[in-house]
Amino acid sequence: MSEPESGPPAPALQSFEDYPLTRIEYITALTHFYRGERSRADAWRARLDPTTNWAVVTTGGMLSFAFSSPEHSHVMLLLANLLVTVFLGFEARRFRYFDVWRSRVRMLEENFFIPIIRRNLISPRSDWRERVAADLDHPKFKITFLHAVALRLRYNYLWIYTVLLIAWLAKVHLHPTPAATPREAFLRLGIGPFGGWSMLAMVGTFYVGAIVLSVWSIRQRGGLDEVRGMEPQYQQWKS
Repeated sequence: MSEPESGPPAPALQSFEDYPLTRIEYITALTHFYRGERSRADAWRARLDPTTNWAVVTTGGMLSFAFSSPEHSHVMLLLANLLVTVFLGFEARRFRYFDVWRSRVRMLEENFFIPIIRRNLISPRSDWRERVAADLDHPKFKITFLHAVALRLRYNYLWIYTVLLIAWLAKVHLHPTPAATPREAFLRLGIGPFGGWSMLAMVGTFYVGAIVLSVWSIRQRGGLDEVRGMEPQYQQWKS
């Protein structure tokens, strides 16, 4: 009795990597990736506003309390500076996370969408895909905490500190009674063991440091500079 003839061998199962990625599939995948990264960036950007609001509300509350009675000490306005600095630290940390997603969105816009819009399919940076893929594998902050503090200080908090400084000087001059001479106002600066010159030195050092940090942030490339050109933090991406 003859054995039945065997049919053709079954085709071997192919893995996902064995199938070529078509042009349409590649564009569709990157488009959805862009939408996801943009959503993350928007979510973290929205988280920056509450800390600024907390700082503004705290400043307003401290101003109202300090000027509501001549007996209230001007030290309340110095404590307001401390609280606002805490909020600045919170916001700088959130800004670093926001910048991770912002920088990815910017890389896609510059190297994928701009060439498509121009119908000139040459990306400004030839290795941008490898860098984005490496960043997805091992995410990395693109700016330091100090740089994030400097950026948020320059954009928002320097103005809050300025209001507090003007209010502090006005409080010292006006309460408990309007000072007749600058010397009289100066004598009111002392707090406990700290005399007038010590208080002026500490407050002056704080504000000079804030101004220097703000100016330094202008000289650094980073943050929200995508409105001024190409992604400035490219050297911070993993190769």
